[in-house]
Amino acid sequence: MLKIIMALLLSTVAVFAATGGAEMAKAPDLTMTWVGIACLVIFVIGYYFVAAEEKYEIDKAKPALLIGTFMFILVALYYALNGLDLNLVHYEAQHLILEIAGIFFFLFVAMTYIESLIHMGVFDRLKYNLVSKGYTYRKLFWVTGFIAFFLSPIADNLTTALILSTVLITIEKTKKEFLVPGAINIVVAANAGGAWSPFGDITTLMAWTAGKGTFTDFMFLFPAAIGGYLVTAFLLSKFVPDTKPDFDASKEVKPKMSEGANVVMGLGVFTIFCAVMSHQVLHLPAMWGMMFGLALLKVYSYGLKKKYGSEHFNIFHSMAKIENNTLMFFFGILAAVGALYFIGWLGLAVVVYDPAVLGPTISNIGVGFLSAIVDNVPVMSAVLKANPEMGLDQWMLVTLTAGVGGSLISFGSAAGVGVMGKLHGIYTFGSHMKFAWTVLVGYVISVALWFLQYEILGFYHIG
Repeated sequence: MLKIIMALLLSTVAVFAATGGAEMAKAPDLTMTWVGIACLVIFVIGYYFVAAEEKYEIDKAKPALLIGTFMFILVALYYALNGLDLNLVHYEAQHLILEIAGIFFFLFVAMTYIESLIHMGVFDRLKYNLVSKGYTYRKLFWVTGFIAFFLSPIADNLTTALILSTVLITIEKTKKEFLVPGAINIVVAANAGGAWSPFGDITTLMAWTAGKGTFTDFMFLFPAAIGGYLVTAFLLSKFVPDTKPDFDASKEVKPKMSEGANVVMGLGVFTIFCAVMSHQVLHLPAMWGMMFGLALLKVYSYGLKKKYGSEHFNIFHSMAKIENNTLMFFFGILAAVGALYFIGWLGLAVVVYDPAVLGPTISNIGVGFLSAIVDNVPVMSAVLKANPEMGLDQWMLVTLTAGVGGSLISFGSAAGVGVMGKLHGIYTFGSHMKFAWTVLVGYVISVALWFLQYEILGFYHIG
């Protein structure tokens, strides 16, 4: 038995030594090779089918998962055929899996909590409380948007978008003239709200942990974030009907939340707190705190089962209702972008930061548009790894544009992908693009406010 344990330990050390050596080595630039060009073409074709989800009636997870896995297989095959060090591919795949797992499990826990709250009647009660006040669709549009903007810096943009989109679909299930602008409003609000908090978005978290700004430095992005959001929301609100939902408070029965619902909501808030503390204090991944929160929910569900019976609340039923296509889409698209980065395509973009080419300001504005097309997480990762020489003002600009720019396209951010999963067939790439010009106007306003505050007034740092 001792020999087996020692063999396992030695093999583990060997694996770490191999991966450590691969980390030190530099991967060759494959952009102009047949595999580099082939992967770029595959990505473009796959992305087309993701964008044309409505036209071909194909779930976006299918093409994303196909291209994400296939591109890395092609890269590994190229390395094998040309006698290159396959440990480089192995290490990169492991590193990518680690990044994806953090997002994957974070999403998994957030979705489990949301499905649990739906089962316990929390959102039906919230819908009743909102609609019974006699609010019009337009007023509900503004209420959900403001909640998303101010909840996102605390809860993170993805969790916020999932919660508010659930509220949206419980208010109205068919009226697209309310649901589509309302969904875009929530996505824009969640992304804008997450941009001025170090843990409101994955991109701000990355910039903060990389030491590109202190906790308070990010707070100075608030004027630019809320200014751009308000402009977009104002333009979108003009397309929302100013009528009231069909609701008669005298005839409707006030929904009753299941026993234990308040505790589940409290556990949800505590889970978010655990995620933040895991990263900030304990230096663990944020998903570690989320999984701890899931463990607490499972323990509490056991207590409810003992007290009220197995049909009262079964957490595994909530897990079964999770939008697995959203999780698979994330895996596929992040794997595909990871392959492009490993090949060298994303690294080419860093050249534009040279003042002789475009310079940091124009390049960082362009990052927002690239974030919408590719995904803000790997784009921000590429910028941080390249580490161009920039001041605090420019690092705050790229943080703003990477976060807010993800709203330009429906799946340019985690929040957008999450809402697409919740409002399947209603909030789609096509429906978003009809109103994308409103998001673009807001994006321009955000950048203009940044320029006024940071470059003209110089107000962006304490002391």
